[in-house]
Amino acid sequence: MDFQAGILQDGSPMESLEKQLICPICLEMFSKPVVILPCQHNLCRKCASDVFQAANPYWQGRSSLISGGRFRCPSCRHEVLLDRHGVYGLQRNLLVENIIDIYKQECSSRPLKKGEHPMCKEHEDERINIYCVTCEVPTCSMCKVFGAHKDCEVAPLQSVFQGQKTELNNCISMLVAGNDRIQTIISQLEDSCQRTEENSEAAKRELCARFEALAALLEEKKAELLQRISQEQTDKTSFIQSLICQYKEQLEKSSRLVETAIQAAEETGGAAFLMNAKQLIKTIVEASKGGRLDKIEQGYESMDAFSVSLDHLAEAIHTLDFDPAEEDEEYFDGEEEEVEE
Repeated sequence: MDFQAGILQDGSPMESLEKQLICPICLEMFSKPVVILPCQHNLCRKCASDVFQAANPYWQGRSSLISGGRFRCPSCRHEVLLDRHGVYGLQRNLLVENIIDIYKQECSSRPLKKGEHPMCKEHEDERINIYCVTCEVPTCSMCKVFGAHKDCEVAPLQSVFQGQKTELNNCISMLVAGNDRIQTIISQLEDSCQRTEENSEAAKRELCARFEALAALLEEKKAELLQRISQEQTDKTSFIQSLICQYKEQLEKSSRLVETAIQAAEETGGAAFLMNAKQLIKTIVEASKGGRLDKIEQGYESMDAFSVSLDHLAEAIHTLDFDPAEEDEEYFDGEEEEVEE
């Protein structure tokens, strides 16, 4: 009994508990929380479904016979493979749901502490309880009736608070989904870089095996052709590495912006929240509209163009060159498939 009374008197334990019950996606109390195996983090089932759908746009639902897809935990970035049931195959966390119910019952019985609500600077005894739509600032009723905002259009503080908080939460979800797509692109670029290097080495080994069968007459030509392969490898890998650096920089900036937005969204006071929410939302929207980075075309890492046929006479050696590959025209004339697809 004494332990429960101590919790109610001291707000710190309750505030700490509330932070543990907040979904990292919607920044609200968990709703039908599901546990992500094996990292054991929790998400609202709807939020988990939104993240899963963003990362797996071709998933057709629980009735599909297709295997599930990849899911990356937004808290620790751990990636797991889900079965054909998708998010609906994750286990509901009934313990967390019961804790939330108990927490809400405790909070509803606690009186509001004096000083928790911001007060008007012009009218010290008046609480800030309305929002001036014209000036885009929170204010009090006295300022609307007799003060600086008497000719302005006002709205209920709570409605504006909920509207902008919902808008900020949508922006956060948009950034998280964008970060998952960027991370997917980075992984694909790294795989492409590795395949380019492997294909380059394979082309070199094949070319060396062919030239070693010929004698010294082929050495000069072999060196020339090897140099061309190496130059092509250097050009392609340098370009891909530069793209990787650009996407990592964009991901780092976006992640920092997500952290800032999450901290702002954790603000429970409507007036304190609204003082910075407008500019933060504007910054997020502008960052989301930023210029798109370059991508590589399909088959960019291929080295099939660097192959030769040595089944001809020795006098034709000096005229040797790489055989033109039919795939070259497909890279430019065929359909361009984006890397994230």
